[in-house]
Parts: sequence; C-alpha cells; structure tokens
Amino acid sequence: MSSKNNKQDTSFWDEHRNKVFSKRGGWVIGKGVFNCGYDMMHDLVGKKSYMQVMILNATGRLPNRKLADWFEGAHICLSWPDPRIWCNQIGALGGTMQTSVVSATVAGNLAADSKGYGQKTLADGVSFIQKALAAYTNGLSVAEIVSEKCAKYGGKPIIMGYARPIAKGDERVEAMERVSRSLGYSVGPHLDLAYQIEQVLLDRFNESMNINGYMSAFLSDQGLTPEEVYQICAVLVNSGVTACYLDAYGRAGGAFMPLQCEDIEYQGKPARGLSE
Repeated sequence: MSSKNNKQDTSFWDEHRNKVFSKRGGWVIGKGVFNCGYDMMHDLVGKKSYMQVMILNATGRLPNRKLADWFEGAHICLSWPDPRIWCNQIGALGGTMQTSVVSATVAGNLAADSKGYGQKTLADGVSFIQKALAAYTNGLSVAEIVSEKCAKYGGKPIIMGYARPIAKGDERVEAMERVSRSLGYSVGPHLDLAYQIEQVLLDRFNESMNINGYMSAFLSDQGLTPEEVYQICAVLVNSGVTACYLDAYGRAGGAFMPLQCEDIEYQGKPARGLSE
C-alpha cells in the first residue's frame, strides 16, 4: 500500500499549530485583559468579589453577589485548621519537613480530591439529589427512594449527603442554614426533598443530613450541575491546609506525628535469612 493512501488528515492540528485558542479571553496588549466578555480591570477589579470571579472562572458565568457570599460561607465551613483531617495532615507533614507553603497546600488540596470525602463527594451528592427529585416528581415516594438506595448497601443508611462516620448531627448544616436565611434564600424543591429524606432516615436509623446533603440540595436549587459544583470547589480545603502547615512549620522539625518502627503494623512476609 502506498504512503499516499496511508496519509492521515492533519488539518485540525495544522490549524492549531503555533496558535493558542481560548473561549474565555486573555490579555490583549494595548486593550486590556478579558474574561468571558468582561474587561477584568474595569468590570471586575474593585467591583466584584474574589468569589464571584472564581465562580466565573469555574463556570463561565458571573454569579450575583448573594450566591458568591453563600459560597464564601461554605468554603469557611468546610476548611478547618484541624491537623487530624487527612488533607490537613498532608499540610502539617509538609510543615514539619520545612517544605514550601505552596507545595504543602497544593498537596493537601490534591489529597481532598477523593471519592471518600471532599469535592468529588459534593458532585456525587448533587447527582443523587437531582436524580432523586426526578424520581419523586415521577411518582416515587420518599420512603421508596430511601429504601432503594439503602438496599444497594444491605439495608444500611449509606446515602451520599446523609449520616456521619464519627458524630451524630452536623453543626455545619445549622451554620449554612443561618447563612442562607441571612441572604434571603428560601427552601427550593431539592432542599425540601432533602429534608424529607432526612426525616425518613431519622425515623428509621436516627441518622440526619450532613453538610454535603445540605450543600448539594441547595446548589441544585440554584441550577448548578455536579460538574460545576466540583469545579467551583476545586480548592475547598485550601485555607485549613495552609493553617496546619504553618502550625507545624513553627515547631521543631519532625515534631508532627513522629513514629517508631514498632508503631508500624507490618503485614508482609516474615523475616528471611540471607540464604533464603
């Protein structure tokens, strides 16, 4: 077969060669810096909050100040300076090793990108409550929604956004409910369903909604998709990680959670001699 017949169509790559394309904008020398149609120096700087611009960068849409203020409250709610939290442990370990604050904080944020907790679980929570509302609208009862979900886990109350592994209740829900009321938000259909699900779980298992469930339902009522919530919350744990880094950095090197050999539970093969 000739090389002529094997020649691939490279027109797409040729069009992009030595060029940078952006749907968001960028710096036009002599004219300004543009972001999704906004002139950043004139339309955004000093006129919009940092959180508004962060959401603009994450979604391509500039939110009103009210929603941005709500997100700011949520970021405070979900980033504690507690070094026992896994992502914060990463920051503290960086501090005790005297790494840079940037490397430790970035590593802590990466640790939060998990299926067990963090931003991905928020996306999963949004997906669950949106599907649940669709099922409820189509005639499925709240009790049936709960039963179907629990049945997948042997009848256990394992539903994204509900229950808590260590403690009962969630003080963060009350805090964000207070923020919502102060900003003038009302309960929408997703949040109303979330409260109904909570009541069923309280009656059956004495388990309540956690902050994931509240945020997921609230943000669904604001028209956000799971992907957009994930993108907006990319650095959700940022400030807590930095705090734990600095706490450990200010102490003697290696002072955070030092271990002796006997502290490690070895589960590998038994010790072998050199002849083995």
